[in-house]
Amino acid sequence: MGLEHEWCVQEVEKCEEGITHRPMEEEYSFYEAVRSGDMDFVRENCREGVFTKPEGMGVLSRDAVTNIRYHFVVTVAMVTRHCVEAGMELEQAYRLSDFYILKMDSCTDISAIAELHNSMALDFTGKMLLLQRNAAISKPIVLCTEYVYRHINERITVKDLAGHTGLSLSYLSRLFKQELGISISDYIREKKIEKAQNLLKYSDYSVIKIANYLSFSSQSHFIQIFEKLVGMTPKKYRDRHYRVSW
Repeated sequence: MGLEHEWCVQEVEKCEEGITHRPMEEEYSFYEAVRSGDMDFVRENCREGVFTKPEGMGVLSRDAVTNIRYHFVVTVAMVTRHCVEAGMELEQAYRLSDFYILKMDSCTDISAIAELHNSMALDFTGKMLLLQRNAAISKPIVLCTEYVYRHINERITVKDLAGHTGLSLSYLSRLFKQELGISISDYIREKKIEKAQNLLKYSDYSVIKIANYLSFSSQSHFIQIFEKLVGMTPKKYRDRHYRVSW
């Protein structure tokens, strides 16, 4: 049986069974809510379990778990595209997409995939909400924050950012403080410490390896800055949070 013949037979069967897909408006409403940072809508959508409702769900595999896997990948791809179009930094969006698809690959049942889907949707939505709140930030400052995100493991200086934006050191420093309420150096330190917190919670990297990865001048300097911003040493932070939040 050729593909065209097989398709015609199956289409007739589906019509006779009355099987239809969800209205496109429902999907667009979800993607629009994510891209616009509408946390209330997305939370309600997750609470109702719309993602795994069988009504209107396309059959991409005869195996139920594999079917949900395929739908998860499609959803992440669509969410990523909508968020990039709405202003999310391209590399950040792709990294998030890759991260959640790889996490899904290790899930073994539908409930685990559904839970991960909800985490993914809320994560993207939260980041888009933050982006909306920062919409008034000028282009040079957006370039700075994107640069810091992409180069967080490197030693970043004000001179690097000035060269990246084409502004003078003094003007960029004033503009950054004026728009974000924090100096460039303090912002870089805060973002490095945020990254360190994630590594302490979700990886097995040693404290010295994290310090080196984030390009701190020494382990002691890293510990000093971490304790100042977080209120405890990296070791105490890991003891308290490692695996607990997984």
